[in-house]
Amino acid sequence: MAKFEGKKILIVDDDEDIVIAIKEALADFGADITSTGNGNDAVDKINQDTPDLLVLDQMLPGRSGFLVLEKIRTMRKETGKPPVIMITANPGARHKVYAETLGVDCYINKPFRMDKLVKAAEELLSKA
Repeated sequence: MAKFEGKKILIVDDDEDIVIAIKEALADFGADITSTGNGNDAVDKINQDTPDLLVLDQMLPGRSGFLVLEKIRTMRKETGKPPVIMITANPGARHKVYAETLGVDCYINKPFRMDKLVKAAEELLSKA
């Protein structure tokens, strides 16, 4: 498939099994996929080399997904990048509303069907 060759995807999740599963699901995209399990590290990576797509867990060590979004908010307003898919095990509706006010493009509750994440990634990368 490799239709997103040259695109960069950053996966931020502290659950290594989820990171592996997402990497495998997105492997056919041909994109350059990197990951980290720490919110502070995610902000550093985004500032150094802005990805074309960010898959972001809500609950992270170092800095929560919400705080990552707040930290990169200005960049996202100026450039529109990176689009964000937030994944979370937190079922609360108020968290989804808050994520949307921070500009999340897609909000997915864990556990989730991988095809839902793949479809969202395809849509967001096609726009990028």
